[in-house]
Amino acid sequence: MIKVTLKDGIVHEYKDNITIYEVAKSLSDGLARVACAGELNGELVDLRTEITEDSQLNILTFDSEGGKHAYWHTSTHIMAQAVKRLFPKAKLAIGPAIDNGFYYDFDVEKTFTPEDLEKIEAEMKKIIKEKNEIVRFTLPRKEALEKMIAMGEDYKVELIENLPEDAIISFYSQGDFIDLCAGPHLMNTGSVKAYKLLSIAGAYWRGDEKNKMLQRIYGISFPKKSQVEEYVEKIEEAKKRDHRKLGKELDLFSLHEEGPGFPFFHPKGMVLRNQLENFWREEHTKRGYSEIKTPTILDVELWKKSGHWDNYSENMYTTEIDEKQFAIKPMNCPGSMMIYENHMHSYRDLPVRMGELGSVHRHELSGALHGLMRVRNFTQDDAHIYMTPEQMKDELVGVIELTDYIYNVFGFNYHIELSTRPEKSIGSQEQWDRATDVLREALEFLGKEYQVNEGDGAFYGPKIDFHLEDSLGRTWQCGTIQLDFQLPERFDLTYVGSDGEKHRPVMVHRTVLGSIERFIGILVEHFAGAFPLWLTPQQVIILPIAPIHHEYCDKIKKLYRDNGIRVDVDFRDEKIGYKIREAQLQKTPYMLVVGDKEVENNTVSVRSRKDGDQGSKDYNEFLNEILEEINTKQI
Repeated sequence: MIKVTLKDGIVHEYKDNITIYEVAKSLSDGLARVACAGELNGELVDLRTEITEDSQLNILTFDSEGGKHAYWHTSTHIMAQAVKRLFPKAKLAIGPAIDNGFYYDFDVEKTFTPEDLEKIEAEMKKIIKEKNEIVRFTLPRKEALEKMIAMGEDYKVELIENLPEDAIISFYSQGDFIDLCAGPHLMNTGSVKAYKLLSIAGAYWRGDEKNKMLQRIYGISFPKKSQVEEYVEKIEEAKKRDHRKLGKELDLFSLHEEGPGFPFFHPKGMVLRNQLENFWREEHTKRGYSEIKTPTILDVELWKKSGHWDNYSENMYTTEIDEKQFAIKPMNCPGSMMIYENHMHSYRDLPVRMGELGSVHRHELSGALHGLMRVRNFTQDDAHIYMTPEQMKDELVGVIELTDYIYNVFGFNYHIELSTRPEKSIGSQEQWDRATDVLREALEFLGKEYQVNEGDGAFYGPKIDFHLEDSLGRTWQCGTIQLDFQLPERFDLTYVGSDGEKHRPVMVHRTVLGSIERFIGILVEHFAGAFPLWLTPQQVIILPIAPIHHEYCDKIKKLYRDNGIRVDVDFRDEKIGYKIREAQLQKTPYMLVVGDKEVENNTVSVRSRKDGDQGSKDYNEFLNEILEEINTKQI
């Protein structure tokens, strides 16, 4: 007999070699029906996996991340099977489950069309109705190669050829379909209840633009049809909120072929950007940060010293100056450390908090570029804190509190991940353990819930990542706090302790907004371009009904501008209804209509973007109202 400890701590005894599915069925038929996968001793596995020893088991449904992974992985195989039936000459590349659904890449002679997606969906329906059992089997590398060569699957052959000679390769079959795959999968094709193919895109094989362009089909699936409909509605809403579309309509920024991945900010976009940066500066000044600025181009020897050259050089741009090799900075930290080491520091000086809105450049593949979300040049709201080991917890608590405050100003919910040592890293295990422990202590001191993300730390230290949730429920990784014992060692940074001896400071790398460009893109989509009053490029537009009202409008404009309000007057010879519609399309928060009655009574007729017609108000009183809304940063 073997003992199986479930998530709730209850221990059950079973005969040897019972499968996870059988365990689920022993607990309840209902659980067996909705189970998608298992987490066996911390590893994500199939329901068909046999348990051969005393184990910890968590049975995963679609509501869990692992359950979704298995559900979507099965869905992508069903889609691939449908494509192979309809287009037998299509070659299979890869088809993973992703954060929101699944995709599969195909090498096929014809170009897929929306009509083809409908045909593929219809074929998927047939495959699901067949309820084909999904079977896992393994082959030695040589036999696996022979099988894929015989099937004409060139991309699978290449994948297998890159595996070790002694590798045992896993496959999954369902009816007439076989695919090279690590799994896990559902028990049969009938387990997928509702699905939708969403879009077609081009994708280079292995993400390398030197390779062949394949056709990628994206899809989504859920246990209920209503969930698919809800998701599709969200997709449609996301399209309306697309920051690239709104950025153009609101004249915030543009992207050009002459500078792929290098965004151009227009005057209105710069107003938004400056408000964001001013807010950042104000909050950091309150908390004892000093602002610095470091050079964009520095000697490659510096990047070798920091370790970036060995760990990140493939993403760096280089140039030659006076027969020496230089690199454009991908990160700001080495420059900050050079400023720190420019002075002798006492323990009384610490902590030293230095912030920088630093422009960095990173080479991203052209296929990965996406509006402001993935660019090659962006501004990081970096800060580096130098402290004694005794100050670590307090400083980390301060950074977490600052991050929490800033996100709350924008109305963001978020979740936290604690990322541990990656495979490619520097430093001793003792240092990594100590750094990880103090990050955990700071989070627990503040009562913050967090998930552990094993092996995803920076190469020089563990980190805390903040994942924002926007108004559509999508998550974005923005803020990060990285605790570093390594770079102070590499740069020989010191401070004089109370004992008069030199000691090594500990360093924190952190951002709150992450990338200014990306954060603006997130804000555009989160607010659908209708920014809070304090942030929006144009806060008020005054709309005179006739030329006779222009002088009165100019007087109000001057008063408001003198009080820091971003206000304009629409002097165009257009009907008032047209002017109002134009202002609404530009997402202007307040429209002040001025006619004979308003001039006579020293008032304005206020229309709110949010609440519609608010009636007549004294223009001085209304000024005080909007100043209060701006100063309190109301959402």
